[in-house]
Amino acid sequence: MSMDLSELRVFCRVAELASFTKAAEQLNMAKGRVSTVVRALEAEVGGRLLQRTTRSVRLTTDGEVFLVRCKELLTEADQLQGMFRPAAGEMRGRVRIDMPSLFAQEQVMPHLPALLSAHPLLDLGISTNDRRVDMVREGFDALVRIGPLPDSDLVARPLGMMAMCSLASPAYLRRHGTPLSLADLAGHRIVNYAANLRSEGAALRCEVDGVVRAVPMRSALSVNSSAYMQAACLNGLGIMQAALPTNQRLIDSGELVEVLPGFRPPPTQVSLVVPHRRHLAPRVEMVFNWLARITRPSMLDMPAPAPGAG
Repeated sequence: MSMDLSELRVFCRVAELASFTKAAEQLNMAKGRVSTVVRALEAEVGGRLLQRTTRSVRLTTDGEVFLVRCKELLTEADQLQGMFRPAAGEMRGRVRIDMPSLFAQEQVMPHLPALLSAHPLLDLGISTNDRRVDMVREGFDALVRIGPLPDSDLVARPLGMMAMCSLASPAYLRRHGTPLSLADLAGHRIVNYAANLRSEGAALRCEVDGVVRAVPMRSALSVNSSAYMQAACLNGLGIMQAALPTNQRLIDSGELVEVLPGFRPPPTQVSLVVPHRRHLAPRVEMVFNWLARITRPSMLDMPAPAPGAG
């Protein structure tokens, strides 16, 4: 085969964006040229990689397999090209990460100016979703996820554990009173985070003497966005449970108040999820290490393992 890396990069961008037009804009190429490159690539591999209709572009089954291998080859090429560059040298190229919206806003955004100033040729794409995404199909290099991870073939790198808390607005507490015990929750409402927007099973989770309890509560509102949950809580709709670091700024300003601090939920896991165990491109590894470094102050100190453990 005579395909080259530039052809693979064009195919990957079309597959990630599901659009020849958007890929052409990002690659600064004519749309017709992008189409020609992809058709030539399909001719070389002997199969259809993309299914085209007047409204959409999507990967075929062969295209999904080909995309995974393309990304691996391009990563290996990046590593070869960067083998003899100084480790602290300027990084260039594209890195795409999906993360929860509040995490991006509070934990990542304040540090972005320094990163992009140090690496002006880095093309960093940050998507803020609370929904599950398909890493391969949507072209992400990594996902940041808060909470337990579903079983999958993806590889998780732990970033740490975040403290959780229960919060309410001063206006809500003036109207409904401040709960001082778990029994007091009977007169309160919760802003319920639920991916499926169902209010059934709404409860305030807490840890009592090392045992996790779920105290059923009336749901004031069910949301599937951490940012919208925070907005609802700020507007006095109910108590919410959320990560302490992503709300610390509002606690410090007095816009939110922690309730039942002696009955906090158990800490939650924060993970960086990558698609495979293979070596990563230097720019991707650098961004991952940067994320671990800037979020470390927000993570709980974990107890050291007992002597002889593990």
